[in-house]
Parts: sequence; structure tokens; C-alpha cells
Amino acid sequence: MKAETLSTPQKRAARFSDIAVLFPLFLLLIASVFLATATGAVDVPLSVVLKIVLNALPFFELSGWEAAHETIVLFLRLPRVLLAVLIGGGLALAGATLQALFRNPMADPGIIGISSGGALAAVVAIASGFSALHVLALPLAAFVGALLTLLLIYGIGIRQRNPSSATLLLSGIAVGIFMGATLSLILTRLEANDALREIFFWLMGGLDGRGWTQLKAAFWPISLGSAGLLFFSLDLNLLLLDGEEGAQSLGMNIRFVRKMLLGLCALIIGAAVAFSGTIAFVGLIVPHIVRLIIGPNHRTLLPAAFLAGGILLVAADLLARTLAAPEELRLGTITSLIGVPFFLYLLRKNRSASL
Repeated sequence: MKAETLSTPQKRAARFSDIAVLFPLFLLLIASVFLATATGAVDVPLSVVLKIVLNALPFFELSGWEAAHETIVLFLRLPRVLLAVLIGGGLALAGATLQALFRNPMADPGIIGISSGGALAAVVAIASGFSALHVLALPLAAFVGALLTLLLIYGIGIRQRNPSSATLLLSGIAVGIFMGATLSLILTRLEANDALREIFFWLMGGLDGRGWTQLKAAFWPISLGSAGLLFFSLDLNLLLLDGEEGAQSLGMNIRFVRKMLLGLCALIIGAAVAFSGTIAFVGLIVPHIVRLIIGPNHRTLLPAAFLAGGILLVAADLLARTLAAPEELRLGTITSLIGVPFFLYLLRKNRSASL
């Protein structure tokens, strides 16, 4: 695809416009991280949170807080909140990418079956006892299951000489339904015990018990996948405007771009499902909200969706921790309660537009 032909003043104006959108979102994300880290069963003053975080960095020597507060901030809340940023941002970014790739406003990380594949693999790992071998055994199983599901979907689609995105979308939906049915069959055959309870809690999504080990393991696949998707922002603009045939006529290698986009999305979704379970609607509603505010240019939309997705999941996780304290609600339940009304609004809007 040819590079954009913009004059120097136009490029400067575009950069300024990007900064004007992304910088406030970045500040809001930072504020949400500190607020969520400070709030919980034991509230920690924001000033103390800031001192503890700065003291953990090089070149800072600060003091003046309780040891219990340092334990709460550094080992219980901060890694969990940062993981929420990473997973929420990754899911929103993947959702924005899939909506452009399939040219379908209802596309999200769950619709192409990858999340279902990861969930099925995780359930098998719990039911078989594999998850008890190591703290990362369950995330590894979910991650591998998600990637194998993508290979299955693409293997079905490429039976055609030049499969369209619509074919891959339908293949993903069919595989997702099959994975869900298999998962349900396994659940009906399990006896009521701790493993079954763990499975249900995992399927409803959550970040309880997550720490630095999980954050470090999730960081690289989600970060690399997100950076890769940002690299294809101009290709997504072309696909959205001209469709696959129009983009191909302008010199885009459709098959290569589609493989890369699906692979990078699978990398992100697999890691997200591996460490948080099934989190619904983040990849559906966040891209729509951001698109309504800043427009469809993916050069700005993709990073803005990542920041907004991180903000949403941090806020949802904070609600999950505090609404019924000392009990904890499931994170997937909170995002579903937020997402379902918006999903119905989208259905109504699309129906009205088609009449």
C-alpha cells in the first residue's frame, strides 16, 4: 500500500490531533490506576500510594508509611491493576481490529471462537488436575488452546483458494459454538467439587489472586501483539474504506495482512483469556465508544481503544472488589452488566439504519 501523501503542515496537524486525543486518555488511565490501587477493603491514601510506587523505582529513597500499606500496594493491588490495564487494553485493541477486518460492528474477540478455545483448554486443565502442577499451568493451557483454535479456524477457511473474511468469520462462529458445546458437555460430567467451583469462577472472569508472576507472563504476548496491530493501522483504514477487493487493487497483499492481523489478535486474546478467564464485551463496546468520539481513523483509534479499554477494565475490577466487600464479584459479570445494554443499543441502531 502506498504511503499517505501529506504535506508537512498536514502531518504536524495530524500529530497534534493525535496528541490532543491520546494524552488526556493517558492521564485518565494513570489516575484510574492510582485510584484503584488506593481503594479497597483497606483504603490507602493516594499520597502514600504515590510515595510507595516512586520508592520502588531507581533513584528514589522515600519513607513514612506503614509496612502493611506497602504490602497491600506493591504485592496485592498494583500488579492486579496493571494486569487489568494490559488485558482491557489488549481486548479493546483486538476488538477494534476485528471490526475493521470483518467490516462488522458486532465483531469482538469472542465472536471468532478464540476465547472459547482458550476456555475449553483451561477447563480441561482444571478437570484433569494439570492446572495444579504450576502457577502458570492453567494460563499456559488456555493460551495454547486459543492459538490452536485459530489454526483450526484458519485451516477450515483456507480450504477455499482465496477465503474471504466473511468465510473466516463464519468458521470462527461455528468453531466457537462447537467449543462451547464441548465445554458444557464436560461440565455436565463433572462431580460437584472444588474443581467444578474453580471452573465456574474462572469462566465468569476475574483477576483475584493475580500478581507480578502473571503480569510478567502476560506482558510480552499482549504488548508484542498490540504493537504489531498498531503497525497495520493504515492497512485497516484501507480495508474499512475500500473492502478487500479495493485494497487488493491498490496493491495490498490481502492474505498476508489477514493472517498477520488474526495471528496478532489471537496472541492478545489467548494471553488475556489465559490470565483473566472470559471477559465479555470489552472488545465490543470500547471500540464503538472511542469511534463515536474520535472517528474511524485507526492510526488514532487503535491506541485510544487500548487506553480506554484499560480504563474500563480497571474501573470494572474496582467495582468487582468493592461493591459487595468483603466478598468479590466476578469481573466478567460486571463487564456483562455494562456491555449488554450497549449491545442492545447497537442492535437497535443497526436495525433502524437498515430500514
